[in-house]
Amino acid sequence: MRLMELLKDVDYKLIQGNLDLEIKDIAYDSRKISDKMAFVALKGFRVDGHDYIEQAILNGCKCIIVEDVVEVSSDITVIQLEDTRTDLSKISRTLFGYPDKEMTTIAITGTKGKTTTSSMIQKILNDHGRDCGLIGTMGVFYKDYFYHTMNTSPEAYDVFKYMREMIKHGVTYLVMEVSSQSLKLKRWSNVIFDYAIFTNLSLDHVGEDEHESFSDYKYCKGLLFKQCKTGIFNLDSEYCQDMLEGVNCNIYTFGYQSKEADYRFIECHNVMENGFVGIEMGVAGKLSGKLKVSIPGFFTAFNALAAISVCDLLGISFEDMARSLLDVKVKGRMESVKVSNQFSLLIDYAYQGVAMENVLATIRESHPKRIVSVFGCGGNRSRQRRFDCGEVSGKYADLSILTADNPSYEDNNEIIEDILVGMNKTEGKYIVIPDRKEAIRYSIEHAKEGDVILILGKGHEDYQEIKGVRYPFDERVIIQEILEEMDDQDKQRLGIIL
Repeated sequence: MRLMELLKDVDYKLIQGNLDLEIKDIAYDSRKISDKMAFVALKGFRVDGHDYIEQAILNGCKCIIVEDVVEVSSDITVIQLEDTRTDLSKISRTLFGYPDKEMTTIAITGTKGKTTTSSMIQKILNDHGRDCGLIGTMGVFYKDYFYHTMNTSPEAYDVFKYMREMIKHGVTYLVMEVSSQSLKLKRWSNVIFDYAIFTNLSLDHVGEDEHESFSDYKYCKGLLFKQCKTGIFNLDSEYCQDMLEGVNCNIYTFGYQSKEADYRFIECHNVMENGFVGIEMGVAGKLSGKLKVSIPGFFTAFNALAAISVCDLLGISFEDMARSLLDVKVKGRMESVKVSNQFSLLIDYAYQGVAMENVLATIRESHPKRIVSVFGCGGNRSRQRRFDCGEVSGKYADLSILTADNPSYEDNNEIIEDILVGMNKTEGKYIVIPDRKEAIRYSIEHAKEGDVILILGKGHEDYQEIKGVRYPFDERVIIQEILEEMDDQDKQRLGIIL
């Protein structure tokens, strides 16, 4: 399209050049620029796109879209915006022909439960004739397609591009995890979601490169419900009223303790029988009945209820939802990996105190002989998170193996020292093995009959980030390598299954 058409939804200033340029695409990465593309200079936490304008021009760019005043040759068209990141959403939406208007959109926000809830919704809809795509922590999924993503909520350009691709393949529903950071950066300020779900809120994502305070974190979460047609809220959350403040959408609620909630679960217990591991729960309110969900834990009932709420509003029957949830699986969320006939091993994404406590307490309810937790903490994140993780593991686990997670730009040994601050508040036993593969190896080679080994923190991730570089590290692959490297005598002793 012509540049003037691309910019029709934003306030802009033409600094120099021609608005009648043909623009075939836009990019915010100078390395992806080619002829007839516009480069949008975004300001990030560590990188400023304005520093890469020269590279974009060398790659053939004839149009740059900026916030700051820049000096370039007179043959380059320069467009100035007040906020390129916010306006990138508007420009991208125009470029891809307003794809959100052609889909039923479901947005999910909250500290915990976004990935599991979105996966449940996608499965229910797909199982019953509603082709649904998913964009979230684990990537982009629709039909038989999968794309890796760097963030829970990708940049607006990428999301609108994925939407358009989904529509081309007949996908008309989209469930999307929406992070507080993307809301803070106003990536979706021009989109009205059909449905938005609030799962819960806890002290998290406060610190360097995240939110300056919990109040800011809470405020940003609440922005989603100012831009949706129907909001679905966890009434049991102590912060639910904060999310409800100032909204003018249709309101539905779910919960357990809150008897006035539209959708409620009235009982929930873990079930382990005939190869099934999960929960059985009763549902009351606008729906009534019992169902099983193949993911253990009390918190699973909240995630399932959130999924049930929106799917009921979309016209899916309770019986169809129950059939889908009976065999739902979510990678890295209480994911069982069959290793031995003598002990159990699960992988979970829990990376902060509340989530870790939920997982460990759930396993404790099954009365294993020992719980062994293997975990580290991410770099460039809140130190309080590390204190909490150490204290929680020390409280619930019989043995904690402290190791690396994604140390990012920090020294992993210093991260472990922070974890020990919390650990030392308890009498929990621990050992330190900084190399994550070796820590996992130790947990397996020293397992006892009846143990439950929990490998925590990375879940679905297939990489380990060190000094800004992501190295391949899929824990399922790592576990298989460890088993293959063991000698036959140890395999027999530990009842290893290959």
